[in-house]
Order: sequence, then structure tokens, then C-alpha cells
Amino acid sequence: MAGLQYDISGIGGDTGAALLSLLPEIADRAAETEEARRLPADLAQKMAAAGAFNLSKPSTLGGLQLPPLEFMQLIETIAEADASAGWCTMIAVTSTLGAAYLDDTPAKDIFGPDDVITGGVFAPMGKAEDMGDHYLLSGQWQWGSGSANCSWLGGGAMITRDGELQKFDNGAPYHRMLFFPVSEVTFIDSWHVAGMKGTGSGDFSVDNIKVPKDRSVSFIADRPRDSGALYKFPLFGLLALGVSSVALGNARAALEEIRLLAINKKTPGGGRSMAQRATVQADIARAAAQLGGAFSFLEDAVGKSWKEAQGNGDISAEARANLRLACAHATETSAEVCKVAYTLGGGGAVYSTSSLQRRFRDAHVATQHIATAPAVFELAGRVLLDQPVDMAML
Repeated sequence: MAGLQYDISGIGGDTGAALLSLLPEIADRAAETEEARRLPADLAQKMAAAGAFNLSKPSTLGGLQLPPLEFMQLIETIAEADASAGWCTMIAVTSTLGAAYLDDTPAKDIFGPDDVITGGVFAPMGKAEDMGDHYLLSGQWQWGSGSANCSWLGGGAMITRDGELQKFDNGAPYHRMLFFPVSEVTFIDSWHVAGMKGTGSGDFSVDNIKVPKDRSVSFIADRPRDSGALYKFPLFGLLALGVSSVALGNARAALEEIRLLAINKKTPGGGRSMAQRATVQADIARAAAQLGGAFSFLEDAVGKSWKEAQGNGDISAEARANLRLACAHATETSAEVCKVAYTLGGGGAVYSTSSLQRRFRDAHVATQHIATAPAVFELAGRVLLDQPVDMAML
């Protein structure tokens, strides 16, 4: 691989160095990962052994509990090798945030092992009937990224009691995320898509399974039991940071690939390299500036939110909105940069043997994630214009 954006070798003790040594294999197996439509099990286990999925897990459970900027740097670096691998890492890592909300015993049962891989879908696509000491859960969830390699999964569910939908104090439907072992899950082969093919983000379902109440969390109504600054950081902000980190790493790899191609590829009949053409020079320069600006804006937004998280109060609406805006902007910009790289790649970029077409496709799937979708600009704009906003979604 070419020079990386960040030196991750010293992050998270041995984890950064271990992941650095895995990057060539992750990159070399990107085509295999895409063909399999999931992260290969043996590669997932190697990444787990390196600590890739423990970045945000509480230190009380043996996790790294990294500051968000270091989380960003590791995810982005993995995505430079392969966006699907970066995406699976991001989903597994953000799923461990639930451990900060759970009591000690269920937290250890689910998230305790060093090499455990967890995942899930926050969206409340399930229905959980309150049975007193447990929930009776049924549902089917989409976008179960990396779920085939997981030991535990979580699924968001609307809560009912005696068949009646429960509500938050503000009148909104009450929902929680429930955690259950994969032995109780049915996997559905639904992941036939344009991009991020290797993430294995198919559907999964459960049917009338019992879930103890202490294996559930509400990221809206509950407060973290762990008092660390990381868990004051907005949940949706961390999820958006993960998505945008994958997008940035993917775009940086695409830009580096087309840069090297432009230097070495000769123009047909002219004998000149692509790099000698003024239009190519301008396109590459603009793309580099756009991507660098997105990196800097995001790093600045993360830094400001993290500074507030380390204080005594909650993170301000302005900092939260700025973080979400930076994430959405980075994801959108990354897709534009991948389009430039793909276009400059010419006819050769359309072949399945070219990673430029995969980078292009993966980039435009990242823009569809709810945490970084175009609607986020409206959400951030409401804060910028002093309009009312649902802070739970920020």
C-alpha cells in the first residue's frame, strides 16, 4: 500500500501496530471479500485478535475506549485497504457502545471476551412485548453489516405492553435495542447490491425469543453507566464519524491510485503520460484540495466535541450539529472524489479487475447511510439558523 494518511502504529497499545501489519492482507483480499459478499471469517478473526473491534469498548471490559479522533484514524486506515473491511469494523465497534449502558453482568456476558465480534441494527424494526422480567421479541432487520461473523447481535424494537405501544415522555414511540445470541437468529440472503458488497449487510430475523430486560438499552432514555467522556459523545455522532471515516479512507485510496496511474500511464498515440495533461493536473489538484478540506473540517469538529465531552456539562447543540455536518460533508465529498478518480481512469476503470470501480460504487453506498444522508444537512441547518431540533437525533 502507498503512504497512509495517519501513522496508526502507536494507537491503542499493540492494536495499531497489529492492524498495520494486517493491512496488506486486507487489501489483497478485497476482491475475495466482495465476491463472498461478506468479510471472510478467518480475516475477521485475525482482525478481532488484533483488537480491531474493541476500539470503543469500555476499558473496564478490556476495551481500548479510544478518543474519537483515534477511532477515526484507525477506521479510515482500514478502509484505505478495503472499504468493506472498514465498514464491518465500524459497525462492530459502534455496537460495543451498548456495553457502557448495561449492568456489569450482561455487559461481560455479551462484550467481555477480547476477541468477541458484535453487531446489530439500531432502527426499531422489531416488536418487543413487555412480559415483566423479559421481552418477547420478533422482527426482521436490514443492513446487518458483518453479522455473519458475530456472536451477539442487537436489534431495535418498539416496546408494547398488553399489545399497546409504549411512548416516551414526549409522546414519541418508545423503543429499545435488545441484544441476543446469534444462535437465535435466522440469516436471510438479501445482500445483492451495487456497492459495499463485502460487508455482508443482509437481513436477519428472530421470532418470539425471550430477551432479559437487562440485555436491552435505550440510547435515548437511558444514561450511560460508564462515566467516561467517550460515552458523553453523541451516539449518532460516533456512528456518523464511523461512516465518514470509511468514506474518507476509501476516497483517499482512490485518489492515490489514480495519481499513480496518471504518472505511469501513457496517452494513446502521444507518448505523454496522463500526468502531463493540464486537465488531469487540475482535476487531481481540485480533488486533493476537496478531500484535504473534508479531513480538516472533520478533525476540527471532532476535536471541539471531544473537548466539550471532557468537561462537566453535556456537549452543546452547536458542537453536535457541527460534527454531524462535518461527517455528512466528508461522506459527500468522498463520493465526489471517487467519481473524479473513476472518470480519469477511463475505459479501464469499468472492468471488474479495476479497484477504481469498486471504490466508486462503495463511496455511493456510504452516502445512503441515514447517519450521513443528505437530510443531515437540514438537521445541521436548523441548529445554525436557531430553529427547533430533536436533540435525540443529533
